[in-house]
Amino acid sequence: MGSVKGIRDKVAIIGMGCTKFGERWDASKNDLIFEATKEAVEDAKIEPKDIEAAWGGTWVSGFDGRCLADPLKLQYIPVTRVENACASGSDAFRNACYAVAAGAYDICLAVGFEKLKDSGYSGLPDQQSLPSNRYPDRTAPGMFALMATTYFSVYGLSPEEGKRMIGTVSVKSHHNGTLNPKAHLRREVTIEQVMNAPIVAWPLGLFDCCGVSDGAAAAIVVPADRAKEFRPDPVYVKALQISVCPSEGELRADYDFTQVRATVEAGKAAYTEAGITKPREEISMAELHDCFSITEAVTCEDLEFSPRGKVKADIESGFFNLDGGLPVQPDGGLKSFGHPIGASGLRMLYEVYLQCQGRAAERQIKNPKLGLTHNLGGIPVSNTVSVLIIGL
Repeated sequence: MGSVKGIRDKVAIIGMGCTKFGERWDASKNDLIFEATKEAVEDAKIEPKDIEAAWGGTWVSGFDGRCLADPLKLQYIPVTRVENACASGSDAFRNACYAVAAGAYDICLAVGFEKLKDSGYSGLPDQQSLPSNRYPDRTAPGMFALMATTYFSVYGLSPEEGKRMIGTVSVKSHHNGTLNPKAHLRREVTIEQVMNAPIVAWPLGLFDCCGVSDGAAAAIVVPADRAKEFRPDPVYVKALQISVCPSEGELRADYDFTQVRATVEAGKAAYTEAGITKPREEISMAELHDCFSITEAVTCEDLEFSPRGKVKADIESGFFNLDGGLPVQPDGGLKSFGHPIGASGLRMLYEVYLQCQGRAAERQIKNPKLGLTHNLGGIPVSNTVSVLIIGL
């Protein structure tokens, strides 16, 4: 980071909101934005007129600032639409925080949102509109399946051992989701169900893949030195990092699928910014981008929660469970809470915010101090990654 001091303790969150995720046939995109922002504004105990600038993160559910300004009636103030793949919501939050830290504004809003279920697509809409000989026919499950099979091979796991390892990840996330009234998928699953489920792209079965959801989440941020004017328990921003890989993996046959370099680099930068030297011991909880169960497993190594090649032992010992040493996905993660692309980053922050304030009900972990959120937009060989840290 050179001589740059970073964002640590310059900005605080004073209000957050999040809709229920799922197949929200009952709500339009505008309804979701309003629902999340209403909760955030009421939580912050401010009025909508107090918002001085806003950023909205979405992948395909809007095309300029009006997609956020119109439903919220934010008239004649700066409103910007941000798109950065699955990190869109996190990047909207990052922009709002930088605006406050720069002294340009005192109260800013960040909203992440996506309305996918009635968009006319059965899965995710495809942004690749022009033909290219650089892109082979591929799917997200297929590309992350390559991550799984390569990891199993490199670290000597049999197919049975590897599939059980990632299956245990899904069982844990589904359990956490049953404790969350806003989660999309709220049903326990057994390891037998996960391992015997229909295969999507081997070894990834139905329960190894996150679902497509509708939803929105929002945050209100202010200068840290003013935060306690609004509430006694603000949560402070410690690090905001984004890393974009050069996509060289798309051109190489020897690409290392056992790690995501952008996650490694964003994690290192975030730890430096937050003053963290021992992530496994200092991070109280994490919300990781578990688009697939293998992604969570590899990310735990990329972020130094587990030694390289050793995450299996931590998964199977329960280290990442709610009552473990470092709870991961306490709200159910993408796997159970759901994944409306632009909303996921702020949904993750919402959980850390509640946990730090002791408001997570049945999911509450003991004495949280710092929480990390991670988004991975793209595929293992080509991606945008965000790593944010907030806490007390």
